[in-house]
Amino acid sequence: MAVAPKSVMITGASSGIGAACALHLDKLGLRVFAGVRKQSDAESLRARSSPLLTPIALDIADTLSISTAAGAVAGAVGGAGLDGLVNNAGVVVAGPVEFLPLPELRRQLEINVVGQVAVTQAFLPLVRAARGRIVNMGSIAGRMVTPLLGAYGASKFALEALTDALRLELAPWSISVSIIEPAAVATPLWGKAAKTAEATLEALPSEAVVLYGEVIQAAREASAQAEKNAIDPAEVARAVEHALTAARPRTRYLVGKDAKIRAAMAMLVPDRVRDSIVAKAMRLPKTAPSATPKAGEGAWG
Repeated sequence: MAVAPKSVMITGASSGIGAACALHLDKLGLRVFAGVRKQSDAESLRARSSPLLTPIALDIADTLSISTAAGAVAGAVGGAGLDGLVNNAGVVVAGPVEFLPLPELRRQLEINVVGQVAVTQAFLPLVRAARGRIVNMGSIAGRMVTPLLGAYGASKFALEALTDALRLELAPWSISVSIIEPAAVATPLWGKAAKTAEATLEALPSEAVVLYGEVIQAAREASAQAEKNAIDPAEVARAVEHALTAARPRTRYLVGKDAKIRAAMAMLVPDRVRDSIVAKAMRLPKTAPSATPKAGEGAWG
């Protein structure tokens, strides 16, 4: 009898890392269920993949969408269960913590944290049935955060904690749980994040522009440089492959030179020293702006 191919569910597979992972695993012969939000994304994946790849409509911020997707996958895999779940979907919210719109902070955490838990809860019975594996898409920002990315970093720090908890909780069922920690990756997320960040920054009150204008400009320049050095999403896809298929998967996968450097700094360099290194590297201002407005006052008084 022919052996059924290993099956894996990937969220956020419309583009970028998720699409790269879906297509890479499809080429390896795995049965891939690719979570997408738009029909056009589903058609794009089908055009580049084998007939084994199945796009699944999925919005991880919508509980009904999650349960519907889990039901569809359960109907497809039957009692064999699901060999792998890759929690990849996510967004980036940027801005100084002092002026970060609370609805945007909630959106960041709802998608990058609560959404990951909701998907895991929905698909875990299928993973348990196959004694499969879970792979969470973290970031080096989950170990070391930089200015204006406090919300995003908080979501990735949280995902590190959830990964550790799940790894211990699911050990009795031999379910491996790993987290991928890349630095900047060359994906459309850069463009989307940049547009979202610019919209958020443009909506800041004038007081925020006075207080954080230099930091914002420094962060823009650092982001542009990071984009130039961004790694190919294929590198992340290979790490996901190892986490799903290796006899001894790692608990954490640092992907890219920048990620390894920042991880070493986070572990070995004292906080204040690391702050100085980051400030120097990003050319952050050393002193507060001279025209600091009084509390409640706008930029121009």
